[in-house]
Amino acid sequence: MVSVDRQYTGHVTAGAAAQQRDVPGARIVKMSVGPMDNNTYLIQSATTGATVLIDAANDAERIIELTALETPGQVEQIITTHRHPDHWQALTEVAKSLGTPTAAHPLDADHIPVRPDRLLEDGDTIEVGDLVLHVIHLRGHTPGSIALALTDNADHTHLFTGDSLFPGGLGRTTNPTDFATLFSDVTSKIFDHWGDDTVVYPGHGDDTTLGAERPHLTEWRDRGW
Repeated sequence: MVSVDRQYTGHVTAGAAAQQRDVPGARIVKMSVGPMDNNTYLIQSATTGATVLIDAANDAERIIELTALETPGQVEQIITTHRHPDHWQALTEVAKSLGTPTAAHPLDADHIPVRPDRLLEDGDTIEVGDLVLHVIHLRGHTPGSIALALTDNADHTHLFTGDSLFPGGLGRTTNPTDFATLFSDVTSKIFDHWGDDTVVYPGHGDDTTLGAERPHLTEWRDRGW
């Protein structure tokens, strides 16, 4: 049975409780699923209840149970951050069960088993009740990787980065060109755009902030990963 811990730390483990974080105007629920410790997220408007699900990664039954517990009948869209199978293993079953449209970037869409109902481009916005998510295209980990930015009602930003940005570095790339592209995009579209108090919610593992990671950008560039 899925349970939700209201004491948010950002550290979740597969099979254990999800965690809920309340921020001004929104609720963020984080749960770890599957053998690769993937994070799946619910973002809900505190005013209207409208919700999006980010990465139906694995453990379809647990994700469906979580939505029934936290956001019954309120998930309006499922967003896949990128094409890698560990981020969409549960997508077919969850989308069918919830009757919910899906979304992804066009460059990764053909590699996802459910054809997206909406194709997301850099700069697009997604309305979640009275909330707005901004789409950020980050090339390199995959051609169509995206991050999503939510600015809450207190003007604090929350970034859902998929596998493009983690505590301690960028997501995996397979050659120097892809690394350089990802480093450029993350630097210009994220670090140059938002402040140090911006919270980063990655596709695996614990949360971080831009302030914690910013001092290491030169180190990441020099080491090439």
